[in-house]
Amino acid sequence: MNKSQLQHLLRNKYFYTLVLFGLWMIFFDQNRLTNQFKLHSNLSDLNSRKAYYTEEIKAQTAISRALTNDTVMLEKLAREKYLMKRSNEVIYVIVEE
Repeated sequence: MNKSQLQHLLRNKYFYTLVLFGLWMIFFDQNRLTNQFKLHSNLSDLNSRKAYYTEEIKAQTAISRALTNDTVMLEKLAREKYLMKRSNEVIYVIVEE
């Protein structure tokens, strides 16, 4: 761009209108650039949470199916997690500090 083209551009009212519009959109508008970055980071965070919870739902669904079909696994879960016992057993719980 040579000097005469630059002078012609600086005299053009549409150039100033475009610059003012750009500044308004970047700094002063409700959808300004900083808000767009915040929304984008929030969206990526929500998408990662969605992926995590989708995997957790799949895992819990598989465990639930296994527990409804397999009585041995159901008994193992009841003994380990809920400390249930049979009537003729004694359970000792060792808690590590």
